[in-house]
Amino acid sequence: MKITVVGTGYVGLVTGTCLAETGNEVLCVDIDQAKVDMMQAGNVPIYEPHLDVLFERNIKAGRLTFTTDLHQGLDHGDIIFLALPTPEDEDGSADLSYVLGVADKIGRYISSYKVIVDKSTVPVGTAEKVTQVISAHAQCDFDVVSNPEFLREGFAVDDFLKPERIVVGSSSERATALMQKLYAPFVRSGNPVIVMDEKSAELTKYAANSFLAAKITFMNEVANYCEMVGADVDKVRVGMGTDSRIGKRFLFPGIGYGGSCFPKDVKALQKAGRDAGYEFKILDAVIGVNKVQKTIQVPKILAHFGQDLKGKKIAIWGLAFKPETDDIREAPAIDVINALLDHGATVEAFDPEAMDNIRKRFGDRISFGAHMYAPLEDADALVICTEWSIFRSPNFEKVKDLLKQPVIFDGRNLYNTLDMEREGFTYTSIGRNTVGL
Repeated sequence: MKITVVGTGYVGLVTGTCLAETGNEVLCVDIDQAKVDMMQAGNVPIYEPHLDVLFERNIKAGRLTFTTDLHQGLDHGDIIFLALPTPEDEDGSADLSYVLGVADKIGRYISSYKVIVDKSTVPVGTAEKVTQVISAHAQCDFDVVSNPEFLREGFAVDDFLKPERIVVGSSSERATALMQKLYAPFVRSGNPVIVMDEKSAELTKYAANSFLAAKITFMNEVANYCEMVGADVDKVRVGMGTDSRIGKRFLFPGIGYGGSCFPKDVKALQKAGRDAGYEFKILDAVIGVNKVQKTIQVPKILAHFGQDLKGKKIAIWGLAFKPETDDIREAPAIDVINALLDHGATVEAFDPEAMDNIRKRFGDRISFGAHMYAPLEDADALVICTEWSIFRSPNFEKVKDLLKQPVIFDGRNLYNTLDMEREGFTYTSIGRNTVGL
């Protein structure tokens, strides 16, 4: 099939590359000429495990091409995916200006039947708005479909190639048949293509992300309470997770959620509810708790150093909002760094992939290590913000030798508390007793 993907951000590039991998002819459109030149040269502009291999293979095969010419893209594709930004507006709502702007051009350009697919995360009613904008100019038949993505950064290629489910919001039998044909190679194991109306499909994505954010936040609240009463959140987590009604996933406490989806989607659903006259009180609490949780370790750091961080060097491991990505959007590490700097500390950090992005944000206000142990030299404490695998089994003797004091504030509960006590560390984590004091 001939596919056009408008927008080559995280979702668009993964979508286009994976659709090309099953033999489709995919043309990706982006307004950034430098980015298009980079991709045409075979360079992936984002970090995502395994994407580079598929990207290179499909470019060489001629199935994956790039252009800045939207007109060319609309002529090429029978199915047009809109993978455009829907950033958070000042009031928390999703900004649809990019989506509706392209929809207007689609209406002016198309001359034969097309299926227009909203792949971006969009509020309920967006398919109707896109249809209205295109209809104002279009002289041919078309259908608008909602097809929300469920891609986890760090696992996006697997999630696309082996989806748990595919949601298609469509009221058109013709469009539905084309979408089922397109996705047939990805659901051969029997996972469902769930067809529903467009509004339900749009809400499904927001509801799923908001529920997961609430689950994370609830566990963080339980962890904070565990610290107050002397319970161990790891034991509580295991006891809860073995209940099949709850499940084991998203029960790991830490310093809050971040990224491009959860923060934006929770706020967008909260705002959409208010616009409709409904208050999502749970989402109000989720947003408030997560904001505080991001810096939950900072008061502990201040207490350890007598409320004075002037002249203290703090090492940080992990800057991305989660492992296996270079994405720093809403990353808790940003809040931690800002708080440490505000209290007079100097900061040196290391992350396997996200240092360039953090450098753009902080400039020379913090420094960066060439490897994971470099920031520890003469540091007064280590703070862990992201649970990269390379941080899980460090050389603790080396860590202790490099630090001025063997002090670790672990925002991701990477280590066993008894092990840390035996190693001679003062070790503070989330929802567990501090050891070594």
